[in-house]
Formats: sequence, structure tokens, C-alpha cells
Amino acid sequence: MSDESRYRVIRSEDLQRSPLGTVAWEGESFGSEVSVFIIDYPHADEGPNLHKHPYPETWIVREGRARFTVDTQDIEAGPGDIVVCDAETPHKFKSMGSGHLKVVCIHPSPRFIQEDLE
Repeated sequence: MSDESRYRVIRSEDLQRSPLGTVAWEGESFGSEVSVFIIDYPHADEGPNLHKHPYPETWIVREGRARFTVDTQDIEAGPGDIVVCDAETPHKFKSMGSGHLKVVCIHPSPRFIQEDLE
């Protein structure tokens, strides 16, 4: 087996982005058991509405501030903070302040599975 068959590199320029610049990458077609959203919201009050997944979700705030709502708890998080919520727990987050919000959302699933609640 060659070294190249043991890994894959997905170049930034090959990632599809939403109009706001968010990348939604599902690992399934690459042999990965993990999927990620790479978020870059330029304005306040941007973010997903209330939803849940059949697996836990982990967020890593890279830049800016966010207000996470997990079940009924509001949690503010900033650069370097990591927030985790349990499977089947309703959650959402919104950007706060005037700067960009950059977050990596980690889904331990080869594809996104989401039930929208709002």
C-alpha cells in the first residue's frame, strides 16, 4: 500500500462554500467517520436555528463571540473555548458583536443528520 492511499488532502480551494463562506464537509465520501462545518459569519445574530442530532456535537470557537443555547441554557463562548452538547439535545448558536465569528463544528458522523426544530 502506498503512503498516498493512506491519507487524503482536501485543499481549501476545492471546498464548496455557502454565500456567507461556510464550508459543510461530510467525511463519508473520503472514508472519514467525522463531518465538519467551518463557520465564518461576518455579522451579529447569524447562526443556525434550533435543531438536534442523534450524536453529540462539539464546537471550537476560533475567533469572535457566540451565544450558544443548549437545551434551555444560554452559554457565551469566545476564542479558544470548546462547547460540547449531548446527542438529541436541542441547540443553536448566534454570533455576537461586530467582528467575525469563526467556529469549527465537529459531527462524529460520516454525514450530517439533523432535525430542525424551529
